[in-house]
Amino acid sequence: MDGRHGLMREFALAAPLGRIHGLRQGEAGQPRVLALHGWLDNAASFIPLAAHLPGIELVAPDLPGHGRSAHLPPGADYSFAGAVHDVLDIADALGWERFALLGHSMGAGIASLVAAACPQRIERLVAIEALGALPEAPEHTVARMREAVAAGRALPGKRLRVFADLDTPVRARTLGHVVAVSEAAARLLVERGVRAVDGGWVWSSDPRLTLPTMVRMTEAQVRALVAGIECPTRVIYADPPQPYLPEPRRSEHAALLPNGDCIVMPGSHHLHMEQPAAVAAAIGAFLRGAPSRAT
Repeated sequence: MDGRHGLMREFALAAPLGRIHGLRQGEAGQPRVLALHGWLDNAASFIPLAAHLPGIELVAPDLPGHGRSAHLPPGADYSFAGAVHDVLDIADALGWERFALLGHSMGAGIASLVAAACPQRIERLVAIEALGALPEAPEHTVARMREAVAAGRALPGKRLRVFADLDTPVRARTLGHVVAVSEAAARLLVERGVRAVDGGWVWSSDPRLTLPTMVRMTEAQVRALVAGIECPTRVIYADPPQPYLPEPRRSEHAALLPNGDCIVMPGSHHLHMEQPAAVAAAIGAFLRGAPSRAT
């Protein structure tokens, strides 16, 4: 498919794990920005924001298992650590040695790992509604692993729900997997996040993405990770904060950045979709190379 979504156009490329699809805009020679969407979202997450970011070569892939991209092979697990290689493989396929990262939620967490692990490749980072990873108390390690293994063993054989029309999954998506989203944003995500089958539509995302994470970093590890992000970084948080990323923890994490700042604005978790002009005003010049402010 070679459709267009505003200024964004479809693309596909070959990566080691399989075919990666997504949306892109801009031209070679402009600042390169790889945009990583959130959990169970897809490249359409950046359609509203892209309209307010001219002069940038913006590439938003459907991350593996999401949207129209390939799923991981049987037996493989989706993890933040594995996603680092997925992002670098996508950048390699684009021919990008150095580039900026723009991430939302899960995508911001993955982008944080890439920036910390590969400082020689990342020019700057914009992290929206996440930074680093969600920490876990060490005493919960075994219980989390047991829950993840049990859920994973029970998943094969489960049938996908078939929707007779798109209005039903749009309504479901507005309620959110973790947080609610507006109907307009939900429709963008759903139209890219389903596939046609006999009798209607099913989610195109890999059901393994709904499994609990087997292992999480401790708070100390998350702090060390954030402190290891060397590139200029801008963090955007919505107010009020999400329950799983409360204050003062999220501000304390942002303050650990060696070269970063943090902007808090009224809005919801998907503020980059629902308030794209305001978010673009906060990040556009930064992505084009303007200096970061002190935190």
